[in-house]
Amino acid sequence: RIIYSRPQKAGRVIFGEVVSFNQIWRLGANEATEIEFFKNVKINGKSLPKGRYTLYAICTETKWTIIFNTEKDIWGLAYNGKKDALRTDIPVQKAEPPAEALTMFFEDLQGGTSLNILWDNVKAVLPIYF
Repeated sequence: RIIYSRPQKAGRVIFGEVVSFNQIWRLGANEATEIEFFKNVKINGKSLPKGRYTLYAICTETKWTIIFNTEKDIWGLAYNGKKDALRTDIPVQKAEPPAEALTMFFEDLQGGTSLNILWDNVKAVLPIYF
């Protein structure tokens, strides 16, 4: 499961302005986004134990670095890199139609799921295997 706030585009340029390139982003607004796995998972061939993690991203125009961090219950951006459990890169693609609100949802994959992240005209897909 994933718990996150849904900021709105509201006529703004999101990536490169609201979300600065090459800087830590909490993948939402207000309280930092949290993801919880109820079983051990593999992400890009790397193992991640079941549990609850704070989710961050470092965005560029072509890829995002997704970060799973063990520090929880964070308000705003109080990131502590020493508590990273896993980092992985995923490509970004154009979202059609653009998403007004930050949107995250899971989609079934054979042997797992994918976390789909959409906002403005950007879509990032994180495959997760069980």
